[in-house]
Amino acid sequence: MRTVNAYAAPSATEPLVKTTITRRDLGPNDVEIDIAYAGICHSDIHTVRGEWGEIQYPQVVGHEIVGHVVSVGSDVTEHQVGDLVGVGCMVNSCGECESCLKGEEQYCLKGNIQTYAGVDPADGSITQGGYSQAVVVNEDFVLRIPESLDIEKVAPLLCAGITLYSPLRHWDAGPGTKVAIVGMGGLGHMGVKIAAALGADVTVLSQTTAKQEDSLRFGAKAHYATQDPATFEELASSFDLIINTVSAKIPMGAYLDLLKVDGTLVNVGAPSEPLEVPAFALIPSRRSWAGSSIGGIRETQEMLDFCAEHGILPETELISAEQINEAYERVLSSDVRYRFVIDAATLA
Repeated sequence: MRTVNAYAAPSATEPLVKTTITRRDLGPNDVEIDIAYAGICHSDIHTVRGEWGEIQYPQVVGHEIVGHVVSVGSDVTEHQVGDLVGVGCMVNSCGECESCLKGEEQYCLKGNIQTYAGVDPADGSITQGGYSQAVVVNEDFVLRIPESLDIEKVAPLLCAGITLYSPLRHWDAGPGTKVAIVGMGGLGHMGVKIAAALGADVTVLSQTTAKQEDSLRFGAKAHYATQDPATFEELASSFDLIINTVSAKIPMGAYLDLLKVDGTLVNVGAPSEPLEVPAFALIPSRRSWAGSSIGGIRETQEMLDFCAEHGILPETELISAEQINEAYERVLSSDVRYRFVIDAATLA
């Protein structure tokens, strides 16, 4: 077993602290990765603060991991020492259910094993995430990072990128479709870039016009302030697809009314409180309200290759490990454009 430095949450109410954790021995199908960079996701904050249910502490989070392979198990065939690779939100699944056999491990009927706060089937330990120097992962859940993607910026694609790519692909965003992205944060800005690259006509719906210049630079055709009631009148029945990235309660009826007949509003934001959906915002125009998680491993690799082909990267701010707690507070106050990435070298 290997001991490495990490930043862990000791409880739901305390700041993260520097500590050490052990990584399990390499199995025949495992890949050992020295972590170079790890993204900070709002999900990390929800998890360590107990907002999505009880977890065991201490807990190291982080599911946007990029680094280099330093050793491989005897049966590994897809990766070799020196490869630039990534690990996203999952590190295992049952591999046998209908979802897994379709390559949709994110919807494993037995529950996929999350990169952190899950139970590792290899040894029964609690999985610990990417705010650390190294990780050991089953080869089937290790992704190839295209060399053309900037290693300092690529990590958030492994959660934010795939979280938006998957519903955009599933609901056929592309030429001839009108897509609205609700929220211009870490998720939303990736949705704009990816939807535009797919050829869709993209509109951003944000509280204010403060990020309008960014929206247009990332590929949106328009940006509207949702604080202005006129926005909902002007855009009524306009969109084929709306993706809501906001993890807060919003007036769902007002947003559903922006859909065309047969349009779909997809939630990828996950507020802690329930959302209320008026039936008559759906029924008269045969509209749908749906949810979407991340993508499976195959689709995540497809996303990475798509981003490399189109030169898509998240907008990031590089921080040291000792700045993690400050970064959490800045995420909560929306004081980041648009994702934080931890330089794992600062854990040494």
